[in-house]
Amino acid sequence: MGGMEGHPGRARRLTRAVVYAVVVAVPIAVLAFLVRSKFDPLADLDQAVSLRATDFTRAHDGFRSVAETWELISQPWVMYAVVGIPLCLLAWFRLHLRTRAMWAVATMAAGWLLAVLLKMLVQRTRPVIEEPFAVHHGYSFPSGHATNNAIVITVVLLLLRPVLGVAARRVLLAVGAGWVLLTCADRIFMGAHFLSDVTAGVLLGVGFCVASYAGYVGWSPPAPTDTHLKESADDDAHEMA
Repeated sequence: MGGMEGHPGRARRLTRAVVYAVVVAVPIAVLAFLVRSKFDPLADLDQAVSLRATDFTRAHDGFRSVAETWELISQPWVMYAVVGIPLCLLAWFRLHLRTRAMWAVATMAAGWLLAVLLKMLVQRTRPVIEEPFAVHHGYSFPSGHATNNAIVITVVLLLLRPVLGVAARRVLLAVGAGWVLLTCADRIFMGAHFLSDVTAGVLLGVGFCVASYAGYVGWSPPAPTDTHLKESADDDAHEMA
């Protein structure tokens, strides 16, 4: 009877995850199609924003220094090494949120891979600007910085949700949103990406994590121990709170 009762819950979780994923995939697919087809209004907007942003950076040495520093600290590997993985370890060893930590690691890895695959599929070249500030390798759509920063921030918010109060959740959300927006702006002002690149990155990063989380909520490993059962129940109770 226990196995039969588990199937409806699993079906609901998978259905919910698929619905969320489709909702997110549609605007990203539209953006990717417009980029690939070189849709003039979008291309003109991207080019205009890029030129104005890089002109501003070039004219202000102090701002350029700050932008270059932000580019370094917001690199995907830095975010994963300094924020994502350590907090997953904290959740596993200290907070005893082990299934959530497993979900977080899997989601970060899958999200990073998905962004790489999308870059290879669209194959958009980087913005071409006069006197570039740095050499940026790889394709442009979506922005790797924007995608992976959005993934790490969203994963952290959801990972720590059960142990945070309402006020702490709001503060962390505000700080995380500000971090992602500043990272997106930095990519444009540094001439590394177009506006549509960072927009797609945020949509992909946040949307993928939310869809993944929708499929995770209520999950517990096969043949759960009492500890796993208690953890799953605690998580579900926090989700209802």
